[in-house]
Amino acid sequence: MSLNPNTMNSLCLLRLSAIGDVCHAVAMVQAIQRQYPELKITWVIGKLEYQLLKHLPGIEFVIFDKSQGWRSYFNLRKALKGRRFDVLLHMQVALRATLASLAISAKVRIGFDRARAKEGQWLVTNRRVEPLAKPHVLEGFMGFAKAIGVKDLTPQWHIPVPIADTEFAQTQIKDNEKVFIICAAASKAERNWLPERYAAVASHAIAKGFRVMLCGGPTQLEKDLAEQILQACPSKIDNLVGKTSLTQLLALLKRASLVLAPDTGPAHMAVTQGTPVIGLYAHSNPGRTGPYLSQQYVASAYDEAIRLQHSGQIKWGTRAKGEHLMSLISVEAVIEMFELVVNDSHVSNGI
Repeated sequence: MSLNPNTMNSLCLLRLSAIGDVCHAVAMVQAIQRQYPELKITWVIGKLEYQLLKHLPGIEFVIFDKSQGWRSYFNLRKALKGRRFDVLLHMQVALRATLASLAISAKVRIGFDRARAKEGQWLVTNRRVEPLAKPHVLEGFMGFAKAIGVKDLTPQWHIPVPIADTEFAQTQIKDNEKVFIICAAASKAERNWLPERYAAVASHAIAKGFRVMLCGGPTQLEKDLAEQILQACPSKIDNLVGKTSLTQLLALLKRASLVLAPDTGPAHMAVTQGTPVIGLYAHSNPGRTGPYLSQQYVASAYDEAIRLQHSGQIKWGTRAKGEHLMSLISVEAVIEMFELVVNDSHVSNGI
């Protein structure tokens, strides 16, 4: 199907999850809004992710609640019944996204290039983005904006936060206070660093005059990890794990001096707020999934881990496997990155 961007009136974006990926998608969709301010945009999004982005201006959200099982597909079809979009940006490679896209009627259906269009995505699209050899996820997403004629692909973020959540963050972190936030838990336990090592870095930060705060979601895995860190650290750490909404957490990350996190959503949330992030990576390539504006601060054991498991040419995006890979990241390597962040002139001025 041919596409004339100047005649577009309506666009549907399909990106259901996860938190980090929808943060990347925000930069893409706001690049589209800058060039096409009159374009009507509908975003089909996951229930949790909606809680973070529901205040975005100029976007209609349709929630896809995967917890409803097969009913979620029927509910999506019902919500979009009778509507036909000029363009669908099919930005998720997952079987449930492929099935969900069948409920979306659109003349032009843009998916990933053939190398990335897995899980049957290529069957439900009629156009593809340009292939990229070694893209960061954000750059891969920006390919969708480029495919509809967007020229300025510079990532920028504006994620509104309710006034009450901003005020909450102000009560937790005072103006000019040096605060080091640790978001310790990833979605899978094997991607978490060791609690005693988090505690050692926290002790170093406290010795340098920082207040340390643990943040994260309400899962038992996250609460247990936080408790282990607290027990391993002789100094006082504030524990807000499970005590904030996503928008409250976003407001806290904005006021933080710097953030430490593995490959997890809050790392990318911090990037949207302009806060430097020390990323901890062993299973996935930080060149592909690292904190986009803080890749120079990543403490990574990925290259070492992947070389132990693969030889020769390694396909971009290949994951290293194993339960104990994060132990390859030393306390010393993370403290080195901590000092680098603090000493960078453009960072230290804001701390």
